[in-house]
Amino acid sequence: MTSAPAATDHSTPIEVDAVVVGAGFSGLHLLWKLRKHGYTTIAFDKGKEVGGTWHWNRYPGARCDVDSHDYSFGFDEELEQDWEWTERYPSQPELQAYLSHVADRFDLRRDIRLETAVTEAHFDENVQKWIVRTDSGDTCIATFCLMAVGCLSVPKDVDVPGLEDYTGPIHRTSSWPEDGVDFSGLKVAAVGTGSSGVQAIPEIAKQAGRLTVLQRTANFVIPARNHELDPAYVADIKANYRERRRLSRSLPAGCIRDDNPKTAFEVSDEERRAEFEKRWEGGGIAFLGAYSNLMVDQKANDAVSDFIRAKIDEIVTDPDTADSLKPYGYPMGAKRPVVGTDWYETFNRDNVELVDLRKRPLDRFTDKGMRLADGTEYEFDAVVLATGFDAFTGAFTSMDIRGRGGRTLTEAWSEGPKTHLGLGTAGFPNMFIIANVGSPSVLANMVTAIEQHVEWTIETMDHMRDNGFTTIEATEDAQEAWVHTVEEIADTTLWPQGQSGSWYRGANIDGKPQIFMPYAGGIVLYEETWNEVRDAGYKGFVLRP
Repeated sequence: MTSAPAATDHSTPIEVDAVVVGAGFSGLHLLWKLRKHGYTTIAFDKGKEVGGTWHWNRYPGARCDVDSHDYSFGFDEELEQDWEWTERYPSQPELQAYLSHVADRFDLRRDIRLETAVTEAHFDENVQKWIVRTDSGDTCIATFCLMAVGCLSVPKDVDVPGLEDYTGPIHRTSSWPEDGVDFSGLKVAAVGTGSSGVQAIPEIAKQAGRLTVLQRTANFVIPARNHELDPAYVADIKANYRERRRLSRSLPAGCIRDDNPKTAFEVSDEERRAEFEKRWEGGGIAFLGAYSNLMVDQKANDAVSDFIRAKIDEIVTDPDTADSLKPYGYPMGAKRPVVGTDWYETFNRDNVELVDLRKRPLDRFTDKGMRLADGTEYEFDAVVLATGFDAFTGAFTSMDIRGRGGRTLTEAWSEGPKTHLGLGTAGFPNMFIIANVGSPSVLANMVTAIEQHVEWTIETMDHMRDNGFTTIEATEDAQEAWVHTVEEIADTTLWPQGQSGSWYRGANIDGKPQIFMPYAGGIVLYEETWNEVRDAGYKGFVLRP
């Protein structure tokens, strides 16, 4: 196998079998697998280091919400035996160290160009190849364009009125300074109480002289109960790792979380509350598995939502603040539940103030701080923005991607992102999408979802190579049917009820088309579906010689 030209050579077009966009979990696994199957390849990533999302989201408190031994690669047994995870939920530094280790261990860096963003990818129908260009002046000619861009990799535009007038430092959780930020003694404003804000704010509060938290929508926050891993526990996992991986692939969420098969109201009130208490004390995503019908039965969801709201009253000492922190208007889980540490406890600190923008609307930011609609003014030494992402599609629409006839992907997705099985889009031959829109992705363990997609992608490329096919492309009818399937399955759950502001539907972005983007059927049904498609001669795809 030939490697890509040296990183300093931008003058010669790079000709490879596959170009990979992104060097996070998806990109690294693709590189490893492509090389194993004899494909030449090159990956581009705008970061200074591999890691993708975990390279950029290095804000204080950044942490995964899936157990470390499950949120890791299963493609190499020696890797999983050698690597030592230290905590239940790995922190950003530990995940970054792991992904850097993977890049080094498997010599993947020779096929990666960092600090290099893909600006355009055009399908040339004359040569049936993708022409990919970067901001560093690279031109790459490839048969396959593999989009390993991540679901949460492009921050949404800031929609805070007057923020451009603020003259102090502004820090975004999605692009945190490498050397960190010292907030000691400062007056700080934090905007946003989604996952990033919930993780960062308790850590910032420990340093800041005064922290003002601006909340637009309250979220359901589950305690993480993170802890160091017991060596005996780790030894047991490593002794049975292969079986653990197999079991994870047999479960809808792609990880082991001890789901309860009972429904919420087939048990007594006392048993139900005891189960919620046990899950709350145990912490983490296992809370979602307390009963099997929490996401399909409104009454069951009301029970768990009421439980969490009662917990907020127990923890937060100020009644008005507790009231503001209680989520209403959508089911628990319809917007991604947040796993945090000391979130509610943080609002008992003397140096922390919550500004509920539903009760006290923001007028605008000023040069020194902000002014509320009631005339109250604040001064800040720094502002932290945890305002979310242009989920799923943001990374695609930030590039100039053109398929057959020069049609842009933005145009093709003008009614919302349409794919067949979340794998390919009509009019864009040989462009494979990895664990993103139209697939389980964020509704499952992302690493398990990524491994599924990488396996399917390389298997399909092998099929094409072995049988003399040049291109594969989704049909319009198939992708329309799949979009309908994704919506139909979502409609059997409570997820669509969180559409007001939910990034699952793109509702957090003004003007973004509203369709439910992740596949809610779980990874098991998803894999069964694509196996049926493959066994039926890649039904819904057109293979051309």
